Amino acid sequence: MSGHWDLEADVVVVGLGAAGASAAIEAAETGANVVVLDRFNGGGATALSGGVVYAGGGTYFQQDAGYQDSPGAMFNYLRTEVDGAVSNETLLKFCQESISMLDWLEDQGVPFDSSLCPFKTSYPTNDHYLYFSGSEQSFSDVAPPAPRGHRTYAKGTSGGHFYEKLLESVVRNGVMIKRQTTAQRLITDNDGQVIGVECRTLTKTKLHQKLSKWAAKPLLYYPKLGRFLHKQALRLEAKYATTFRVRAREGVILAAGGFIHNREMMDQHAPNHKGGLRLGTPGDDGSGIKLGVAVGAATGHMDSISVWRFITPPAALTKGVLVGKDGRRVIEEGRYGAAIGDAIMDNHGGKAWLVVDKHILREARRQVTSQTLWFQRLQTWYLLLSARKGLGRIDRAGFAATMKEIGASKELQEPYYLIDCSVRPRVGFPAPMLTLGGIVVDEETGQAKREDGSAIPGLYAAGRNAVGIASNSYVSGLSLADCVFSGRRAGRHAAKSVPAGLRRVMTVDEPQREQLSAIDEEVNWWRSI
Repeated sequence: MSGHWDLEADVVVVGLGAAGASAAIEAAETGANVVVLDRFNGGGATALSGGVVYAGGGTYFQQDAGYQDSPGAMFNYLRTEVDGAVSNETLLKFCQESISMLDWLEDQGVPFDSSLCPFKTSYPTNDHYLYFSGSEQSFSDVAPPAPRGHRTYAKGTSGGHFYEKLLESVVRNGVMIKRQTTAQRLITDNDGQVIGVECRTLTKTKLHQKLSKWAAKPLLYYPKLGRFLHKQALRLEAKYATTFRVRAREGVILAAGGFIHNREMMDQHAPNHKGGLRLGTPGDDGSGIKLGVAVGAATGHMDSISVWRFITPPAALTKGVLVGKDGRRVIEEGRYGAAIGDAIMDNHGGKAWLVVDKHILREARRQVTSQTLWFQRLQTWYLLLSARKGLGRIDRAGFAATMKEIGASKELQEPYYLIDCSVRPRVGFPAPMLTLGGIVVDEETGQAKREDGSAIPGLYAAGRNAVGIASNSYVSGLSLADCVFSGRRAGRHAAKSVPAGLRRVMTVDEPQREQLSAIDEEVNWWRSI
């Protein structure tokens, strides 16, 4: 199908988070003319994240912190987490390229630091930017533990700064960004090759931009308010958006996030995961995945939902024992929060309690100020103040058997106290969750595949639109690292047919001044969020 095109480029990227930005930069550096379409203002879940990149193999920051690491050790540990989501060959390549990936991010302007966090935590304080972000210390028999959580050097949750630096690079590379532009369907030719995208775009965008900005964080912390604001943005789209067609000479890359905010898809693929804190933006509605499925793309790991139940910080709480209603131990308390959440959901019906004593509670209270950021502090005090004396509804015989099995590794003293760590809707202690599955892709190129394994010409997927490194199990930083890894892969291969050093002229039915946005304008807009 052809016809009138409002815009033409070599590569069209749908979505401007970490995966989309990485794909756009890589394609542009390869020599392609690139257009990025984003339904809102860019950033996606990346900008709301902690800005942690999982990297290892002996990075400068690991070495400066006094830790030795190798691609082999990183591979041996990650193999336990990835568990076949990608092939061992792809995982090894990811590990071997980890140092160069971090170097590439630094080249884009993303800063890191080697200040090591000395305690177990879900996210380090502003004094620390390198930490054990997964369950590395619990798998010391598999590989020597090494800190691989490289947090972007910025105060607070660092995802906004991480995205800002990628955005600067996107603009520097001459990529055209079309905001307030929703990809509605992929356009194919008679041979089934994806050759473009049909969109709906807004020309008067200021109110839509504001509503989108206002809806993003409230959707995390005040879901009803976030949904209300998002609905107002949808009304503007329905009323004022016009059809817009973009031709992609070489390929379309889908990088539009997961589907945590699509209730129908969640009910279909993860009916047991209800009531948690849905980590994502309104753009994480599965639209990118559905675009691919509409032209024959296969999906995988759609039932893989990461549910987080952190019991740290403060680190003292790892001295407790996490048990189910039967009194039996759920999982080692030092494991990463996603592993704990999965164990509670899969084996204990979503219910679990942390058994502590007064000494642990006292130590944990002393650690609150020094080991938490503001958003962790509120939840930590909620947990500590909710501790109830006695074993309550926990099976005492089962708990006694658990303590006998654990032996001297846990020295709890009566009286016991229970902290409810169940996965259920609670204002003070919600369970964050996000989707990990997506479109099945060729692991060499990022090209989307059909159910029969054949590639769909002209179509690529990356990040949480695609099956990747993080599609089986999540540890902090692995999704962002996978977004960069898979985004660069897709961008590089989508642009491979463009002659080196030759950038084609973009044709567009709009003023020339809008083709390239100034870096200052782009960055200042993001800083206003």
